[in-house]
Amino acid sequence: MVDDKPKFEPSNPKPKKKKTWEYIRKYLFMFIGSIITAVGLEMFLVPNNIIDGGVVGISIMASYLTGQSIGLFLVLFNLPFLYLGYKQIGKTFAISTTFAICSLAFWTNQFHPVEVLTHDLFLATIFGGILVGLGVGLIIRSGGSLDGTEIVAIIFDKRSGFSVGEIVMFINLFILSSAGLVFTWDKAMYSLVAYFIIAKMMDTVIAGIDESKAIMIVSSEPDEIADALMARLGRGVTILHGEGGYSGESKKVLYCVITRLEVEKMKAIVMEKDDSAFVTINEVHDIMGGRFKKKAIH
Repeated sequence: MVDDKPKFEPSNPKPKKKKTWEYIRKYLFMFIGSIITAVGLEMFLVPNNIIDGGVVGISIMASYLTGQSIGLFLVLFNLPFLYLGYKQIGKTFAISTTFAICSLAFWTNQFHPVEVLTHDLFLATIFGGILVGLGVGLIIRSGGSLDGTEIVAIIFDKRSGFSVGEIVMFINLFILSSAGLVFTWDKAMYSLVAYFIIAKMMDTVIAGIDESKAIMIVSSEPDEIADALMARLGRGVTILHGEGGYSGESKKVLYCVITRLEVEKMKAIVMEKDDSAFVTINEVHDIMGGRFKKKAIH
């Protein structure tokens, strides 16, 4: 007798385990990022009346004026932005951001009674900016956010002629200028310096120390250059087929991704094979899939 019932094969548990680990890793890094941010705020910036931009800066000033904890205002001021983020960007972003904000609020309360490490404004600005930028960078790289002003900027970007970066900069300049009225103008200027340090540190963490570069090469010797790049840099090369706009001739265009440290060596290889080659170099903010691995130059 033949059994006609469908046979169900057991599902492969590996993809599920991988997805679970990705979630754990994501929230672990946001948790660590919130601790680092809280240390930078409570041990360096806040005790010296130096603020960051965005909702964090507003929360610091509100805490100073009312005597309430920074964590309370972080949650309170971000509530409307979380709702907008949920509606405009999505559920996953809203959940990640809520976790990051609540975690930072918790740790700022925990570190608040801890003894201040320095009252030197210069040292507080530098080290506080580095720590906050490192922490916020980890949170953003993990898919979360601490600043509702970015959500507002994304919404206004669709309705105005300004970019997201320009809108965020305008909002933060207004917030940082307010520090001059709440504290002193000296503190406002230190806050501006801290803001730029934080922004630079965030870019470094998000992009990575070894930034990747996308290279496109148009040459009359494409095969030789491709072979040299693969042999001497150990990088994969994709050959795209194009056509000269003026001459109409068929051309091979080489596409390759390398690290920032390999740029000069790439240039030397290309010039060695074809000194009239046309080369463009663009920044790559993220890489997914493929076999690209960062390696040391020999």
